[in-house]
Amino acid sequence: MLIVYLLIAIAFIVWAIALFMRQPKFGKPASGYYKSTLEKSVQFRNGSFQNQSETPALTNGGNYWSVSRKFFFNKSPLNKPPKLLPSQKVNLHELNIEDDILVWFGHSSYFMQLSGKRFLVDPVLSGSASPIPSTTRSFPGSDIYSTDDIPEIDYLILTHDHWDHLDYLTLQKLKPKIRTIITSLGVGSHLKHWGFTEDNIIEKDWHQISILENGFSIVHTPARHFSGRSFKRNQTLWSSFVLQTPTLKLYLGGDSGYDEHFATIGQQYGPFDLAVLECGQYNEYWKHIHMMPEEVVQAGIDLQAKMILPVHWGKFALSLHDWNEPINRIVTEGKKRKVPILHPMIGEKISLLTPQVFTRWWDI
Repeated sequence: MLIVYLLIAIAFIVWAIALFMRQPKFGKPASGYYKSTLEKSVQFRNGSFQNQSETPALTNGGNYWSVSRKFFFNKSPLNKPPKLLPSQKVNLHELNIEDDILVWFGHSSYFMQLSGKRFLVDPVLSGSASPIPSTTRSFPGSDIYSTDDIPEIDYLILTHDHWDHLDYLTLQKLKPKIRTIITSLGVGSHLKHWGFTEDNIIEKDWHQISILENGFSIVHTPARHFSGRSFKRNQTLWSSFVLQTPTLKLYLGGDSGYDEHFATIGQQYGPFDLAVLECGQYNEYWKHIHMMPEEVVQAGIDLQAKMILPVHWGKFALSLHDWNEPINRIVTEGKKRKVPILHPMIGEKISLLTPQVFTRWWDI
């Protein structure tokens, strides 16, 4: 009889999980002709998208049990800020549209105005980076912007489909404001499931170019990472982007471990006025999919970037390190290697044409 009850309990758990994952926020995998076109990509092999180099999920003797144990029981006491984060807030609706500026929202979300066009990258403004809203909450003080604060967007750029980069609730609220979406192969399947029209979605393979308008173009370039919103990984691609405007050339890195692709992109498309590179949520156990801070500086050098803006930190705790360790380490390495590191406060307006001095606002 005990076995019967156990089987019933297991069946109920499986049913509950299946029901939970039917929610729209999990997106929808590609199917039919659309799926077959994705599978023609050079990057798609053995049933999934692949990195250019072999990229094991865990390294240095790590396994899922040991990593899970550390994640739940051995995090740094300063994994989250001890106080309310300081911030600044500008009215994005009232900015001079001709000003070339960037505003960082924390983690990998940021807004840009470039030669009269508005760009938004990986917006996560719902307060959580998880399918379970009560988990992976944003740090107190980091959510000073809401979707109401976002003006109409000419180009929304989505690097990949992880929860801390592709947020269902944020995109649903922003949908009427978004003109065109630029993203990686396969991510369009989620977007169309969420009500975005195919005509407004540009998704291409690595090294393919999209000519936008009036001197704007964007090249879809490699990254070293992975993708997935459920149990099956790597059914959509992950990308970085080379954005050319009439006056600037920017590298928008997305998530990536360090590899030779940075030097290749630098040689093919550089130099860059600014490289936006992820710096945070790293660990020696998964160093091939997230760079260590010192590697971020080397990546900027490889890219021939004049300046680096480190993102992917300051809003969510997705690793074991101190919440401000990434910025401390990259600032130190930047000084050592003579590479300018931009470290604005969340919400602070950055002028991309005028040098600025930033404070160590994270020393709280």
